[in-house]
Amino acid sequence: MITGLGISTVWTFDQERTLAFFTDKLGMEPRHDLTMGDARWITVGAKAQPEVELALMSLDGPGLDAESAEALKKLVSKGVIGAGAFRTDDCRGDYETFKARGVEFLQAPQERPYGIEAIFRDDDGNWYSLTERSTELDFSKDFPTQS
Repeated sequence: MITGLGISTVWTFDQERTLAFFTDKLGMEPRHDLTMGDARWITVGAKAQPEVELALMSLDGPGLDAESAEALKKLVSKGVIGAGAFRTDDCRGDYETFKARGVEFLQAPQERPYGIEAIFRDDDGNWYSLTERSTELDFSKDFPTQS
């Protein structure tokens, strides 16, 4: 049985630059930096969520054939890869902090049915939602736990 998400991939042209983006601009912590053969395995994560990591995977790394690597590079460069949604307890405050640190926002915080959301892009072109969930919604009603 699946017990949760452990690692998710963020594709990058430059692992060092992306590591700096997540640690310096977003305030995440570095978790692992290992060399495995020709590949470098770097992960980061939110300080308050030690069980979840983002793997900063090189677009030139192993596991991708040349055709797939080229297609993925085009999609990342084009800015069409949505890499995830980050939760926050202060979307507007984090928006101001991150913007001051040089994070490119595609959308300022806006009210949504599920809360307040801003959209930003990393230095490679991947985009993310920064979401402050509404305290008025009961998500268990929409997606009840099954026995």
